[in-house]
Amino acid sequence: MDDIVANENTFYSNAEVYWKEAPPTVDGMLGGYGSISSIDINGSKAFLQKHLGEGEGKTSAGCALDCGAGIGRITKRLLLPLFKSVDLVDVTQEFLDKAKTYLGEDNKRVGNYFCCGLQDFVPESGRYDVIWIQWVIGHLTDNHLVEFLQRCKKALRPNGLIVIKDNVSYEGVVPDEVDSSVCRDLDIVRSLVTRAGLRIVHEEQQVNLPKEIYQVHTLALR
Repeated sequence: MDDIVANENTFYSNAEVYWKEAPPTVDGMLGGYGSISSIDINGSKAFLQKHLGEGEGKTSAGCALDCGAGIGRITKRLLLPLFKSVDLVDVTQEFLDKAKTYLGEDNKRVGNYFCCGLQDFVPESGRYDVIWIQWVIGHLTDNHLVEFLQRCKKALRPNGLIVIKDNVSYEGVVPDEVDSSVCRDLDIVRSLVTRAGLRIVHEEQQVNLPKEIYQVHTLALR
């Protein structure tokens, strides 16, 4: 990936500019594909509910972290219905400001709104049952993704889970100059997870998405 991201600072600053210009709406968060939101959320809920509950190896439903949260689409429809409290982190302050009204009454169950890029974000140690990272790993360099996952591992409670849900390319690393991101193939994502000292405990492909977009895979990590 280093040959694609020739200038790390530009890679990050160009992405910040892109998102500052994106409308603070569900359609804006999904790059014009707002119509897939319910399909996405339903798939994520079914995935997550396989891991939540009481008993050996099950994950508690106390506190979750929504990474690259935007206006809180995933917090509102997936995480707040399942968890007692949720924290949001996003690089764009305008999105987090919008989230406070978008989330409505449930806003009172949000613990923190962090305005920070994930390459710099340090989650609180031992705070989270689930750290949800969706459609945002392409905005991190390989090294920063590995380091972020390592920090996330320290932020988990016992039996906690890190979940990555993202586009995967068919082969190699595909750059997107429009939003200054990359799309990695599944083998590369798996290798970065291993580098971070994590293992994949469950993996699924999201179904019923439009054929013209990338495949989307969900990985649960510990």
